[in-house]
Amino acid sequence: RAMLTLLLATRNAHKTDEIRALLGDEIRYLTLRDFPGAPEVVEDALTFAGNATKKAVALARWLSQSRIAAPEVPEEPMLVLADDSGLEVDALNGAPGVHSARFAALDANPAGNATDAENNAKLLRLLREVPSARRTARFRCVMALTPVTEAPIESASPVCYADEFELQTRLFEGVCEGRIGPAPRGRNGFGYDPLFIPDGYTQTFAELSGAVKNTLSHRARALAALKASGAVARPFSV
Repeated sequence: RAMLTLLLATRNAHKTDEIRALLGDEIRYLTLRDFPGAPEVVEDALTFAGNATKKAVALARWLSQSRIAAPEVPEEPMLVLADDSGLEVDALNGAPGVHSARFAALDANPAGNATDAENNAKLLRLLREVPSARRTARFRCVMALTPVTEAPIESASPVCYADEFELQTRLFEGVCEGRIGPAPRGRNGFGYDPLFIPDGYTQTFAELSGAVKNTLSHRARALAALKASGAVARPFSV
């Protein structure tokens, strides 16, 4: 039986391990580390869904075109899984949102990312006068799953041409509700984890164990929706 290959649009080992733990070992996992020639995709969409789709479609199209000349691209069924996620704070009208990774850099260098400490410091500064009851927030993750199929022939008419890769892309969303604490706590997380307290808990994400967090996180819930859809279950059909 053919093994499904899943290209994860990330170089983050932590994220790769989390996805593998939730989707299982019957899948062959590759990451961008396995494809140093993969195109860099600018995440400039206005929504998480837009950025996730843009990455998945660009990589699926590149892999489809590379199969002819690149022996490292598997011939078995293959999908690209890309995600975009971030923090939405109600008191800030949903910010930082899609700018979560570069929140503190927006004023000085809009194209660059900021450190976790800088982002957390800016968030606390903006929420300094906001009472605890109004510090509600959520982590949101959208995953895009795109099959690597034979590249379509583009129509000469841009009006008639539809991107087959985008049309075949499926989206899965996960949300974790919570609130922003008054100060960073914990060493187990990254990003805004030291400030985010999920509903039903008194600990921040950075204080919770990985096993507990993987049952609550926005990424875990998006992956659960993906798994429940049967999109990566046998028999594989791409």
